[in-house]
Amino acid sequence: MTLSGAIRQGHRWLAIIFTATVIANFVAMALGPPPAWIVYSPLLPLFLLIFSGLYMFALPYAAGWRRTRRAGS
Repeated sequence: MTLSGAIRQGHRWLAIIFTATVIANFVAMALGPPPAWIVYSPLLPLFLLIFSGLYMFALPYAAGWRRTRRAGS
């Protein structure tokens, strides 16, 4: 598996983890005031999703930039 494929797969799993923590957050809020660790638990997967998503967003632009540099030299 390439680095890009591993990041894409990790992004998918992070999305599942993030969704589960958000659902757990809503369930905990329905039962009463939730503890702080449940409230803040979606933040770690969210930050990791941001970084992996930005990487995947930039991939096509980086490929185009590399292609034009190779053609120019």
